[in-house]
This record gives sequence, C-alpha cells and structure tokens, in this order.
Amino acid sequence: MFTDTPTATIRRMSTADLLTLTQWLSPAFPLGAFAYSHGLEQAVAAGEVRDADGLQGWLLDIVQLGAGRNDAVLLSMTHRGADAAEMAALARALAPTRERWEETSAQGRAFADTVTAMGHSVAPAALPVAVGQAARRLSLDTAQVTALYLHGFAANLVSAGVRFIPLGQTEGQVTLGGLHGAIDDLAAWAATAGRDDLGGATIRADLGAALHETMDVRIFRS
Repeated sequence: MFTDTPTATIRRMSTADLLTLTQWLSPAFPLGAFAYSHGLEQAVAAGEVRDADGLQGWLLDIVQLGAGRNDAVLLSMTHRGADAAEMAALARALAPTRERWEETSAQGRAFADTVTAMGHSVAPAALPVAVGQAARRLSLDTAQVTALYLHGFAANLVSAGVRFIPLGQTEGQVTLGGLHGAIDDLAAWAATAGRDDLGGATIRADLGAALHETMDVRIFRS
C-alpha cells in the first residue's frame, strides 16, 4: 500500500526494460507531442524567449518550478504505488489552463492506448500518471523513470523552440544538454517526494499558457 513516507523505489535494471522505456518516451512514440509547445509559442511571440539562452532559462524554470516538477512528483508517486485515479485527479487540479490540461490528458490517453495495444493494459490518465502506471512493471527505479520522462518532456520543448524561435539544431542540442544536471537533480529529489511537495511558481509561463488560447495565429495547440 502506498504512503507518503519518503521511500524511493530501487530495483535492479534490465537492459530490455530500459529499451522499453526509451521506446515509450521516444519522439517516435505516437503521442502527438510535436503539436504542443507548453505555452512556449506565446512566449516567443511576445519576445520573452528570443534565443538559446532565453530558451534554456525558460525551460529551467518549467522543469524546476513548474509543470516539470509537478509531473515528476505525480509520476514518482504513481510509480511507487499511489492510486492512479487519485493521481489523475491531482494532475487535473494542477493544470492552470484548459490547453495545459488538454496537453497532458491527450498525450496520456494516446500513451495508454498505444501501450495497451502493445499488450500492457494502462488506464488513460494525465501523461505522467499513465507513464508511472506502465513503468511499474519495469525493473527500473523511480529516479531513472522520472529522469527519462523529464528528458523527453524537455526534448519536445527544445524541438518546439528550434522550429519556432528558430534555432539551429546544434543550438537546440546544446540547450538540451544544459538541462541534464537539473533533470538529474529533480528526478533524484522526486523519487521520495509526496503530495506536500506539489506546487509551482511559474506565473509568467502559466499566464502565457492562458494567453496562448487567444492568439489569432497559432502553430501549436498549447
């Protein structure tokens, strides 16, 4: 039975399971993630993110203080045995805008549908909750699963930045590499996090997500 007692799930990793998780979190997995910018489109259009340095700073805030942090906690708790329906309800309550909820719920539904079709039943839920459910059967510890999830999350937003700012591919890879330390630290912390650790402080990004809903011309769905 799950409790909020800070206990990380530590397991012996198998290469096959690592490959499975890598496949699930690959850009090729059919989630439709390429269609979402997490409000980055609005930030670029408003001139708040103009170059690689600006993108890296924006993403660091999202990962450490915003949706990345909350996703990490929700995934970790689910992976450690928390009730998935309760975690899904928390995910919905934490979504600051309609588009943000659509972003995580649509991708989570697509993830669950695809993994279920591959032979492992997973209930549709917000993406971190769905991944946490699916990853329970893998021989990977909570910090590993969370780190790979956050890397996929960040990589998708870097890809959006490369396309929309625009940036060169090399600048995009340098930006993503610059996030590795923060991702590693957050994943290690989240491995023992609980409900009291949920929350965010990315007000400008959340307001930007709301403003994105009213943009006259949009490339991305969020």
